[in-house]
Amino acid sequence: MYSRILVPLDGSPVAEAVLTQAVMLAKCGGSEIVLLSVVNHPNVDYYIPDPSMAVTAFMEQQRATKDYLSHVAADLTAQGIRVRIELCEGAVAEAILDYAATTQADLIAMSTHGRSGIGRFLLGSVAEKVIRSAKVPVLLIRPVVRSGII
Repeated sequence: MYSRILVPLDGSPVAEAVLTQAVMLAKCGGSEIVLLSVVNHPNVDYYIPDPSMAVTAFMEQQRATKDYLSHVAADLTAQGIRVRIELCEGAVAEAILDYAATTQADLIAMSTHGRSGIGRFLLGSVAEKVIRSAKVPVLLIRPVVRSGII
């Protein structure tokens, strides 16, 4: 089956929706789940004129992301899943693909945010980029939204 399942998370409930399927696959095959978040330097998203403020903001973002992943990992470990957390930096889709390639992930399991039309055109689709370029299977789920709640 799969020995290493890569699960990219961005901190949103939409991204976390794939965890149910990833956990089922991991339990069936004794797989390790790798939780990956991509952290970008703040100047990638907006301009911070003071370099020390940018470094501080980046370090805080890394800390908060690591805390988030540790919390998710603790929940998975309590379910008997082998889990590892990883942070990387860069363009999200490319970082996911690079990490999958360098760690020999057998499967990338992720959720789609479900953008279409102009939103997809303007913001792009990480999931679409990953599907088009991945060298391993990609499990893509679209969470069901009920009354604005996932």
